[in-house]
Amino acid sequence: MSGKSLITLVLLVIAVTLGASSVYYVDQREKAIVFQFGEIVRSNDEPGIHFKAPLINNVRFFDARVQTMDSDPELYLTRAKKNLVVDSFVKWRITNAADYYTRLGGLASNARSRLAQRVNDALRSEFGNRSVQQVISGDRVEIMDLVRTAMNREVASLGIEVLDVRLKRVDLDPGISERVYQRMEAERSRVAMDLRARGAEAAEVIRADADRQRAIIIAEAQQTAQEVKGQGDAEATSIYADAFSRDREFYQMYRSLNAYRKTFASPDNLLVVEPDSEFFKYFNQSKPGPSQ
Repeated sequence: MSGKSLITLVLLVIAVTLGASSVYYVDQREKAIVFQFGEIVRSNDEPGIHFKAPLINNVRFFDARVQTMDSDPELYLTRAKKNLVVDSFVKWRITNAADYYTRLGGLASNARSRLAQRVNDALRSEFGNRSVQQVISGDRVEIMDLVRTAMNREVASLGIEVLDVRLKRVDLDPGISERVYQRMEAERSRVAMDLRARGAEAAEVIRADADRQRAIIIAEAQQTAQEVKGQGDAEATSIYADAFSRDREFYQMYRSLNAYRKTFASPDNLLVVEPDSEFFKYFNQSKPGPSQ
């Protein structure tokens, strides 16, 4: 290779190198700042291919996507001086790369530190103007909107924008929660005892009514039984009277024989009476039958 060709090749390589170093590409997810000897000369490039002076300008890129700053749980006082444990996070992104670099050094850690301080102050102010019930039940959305608006006013000069502020968890202080749970448990126990007492009272009423109905049923049954028995006795008496009136002598003899049978049913029975007493009337009159 001749000297002229070598020089041409070197110049071509130098030209390609300078041409390549004069072109840079800005992704749509990034923000770019062009520096000239450490001084910002351009920071508003749109996504796409751009040119810069080689060896003089250098480009620095920053992530322009939405980022999350997740805060540690903090204690905040309400209007009634009650502590609430609040866990929150912030969604933010870079809007002005030049301000972001000059005010925060282009470091996401610095941005998160500033945002944490701002969201802490804003939440402390909002919680201090509200009661526990308002914070937990009704005003959470309003609080998040107010905090986001207030933070955007304060961080606009930092080249960043707060897109959203969210409260992940709002709880009572553990000590307060324990006391609340104890009161709730005591209240539930009181309600349970009241319900048990009412149940026991209702059970006693039911048992008493059942006993009353049982006594009434038994009394009515006994009354019916006595009536039936009385009717039977009356019928039996009527039958006996009718039979007695038909043949008095036979009836007296029949009664005497039954009395003899019951009296002398056992060999151990002993009866001390006069032999000629009325009891032995038919016994003495009996005669043996003719022998066979």
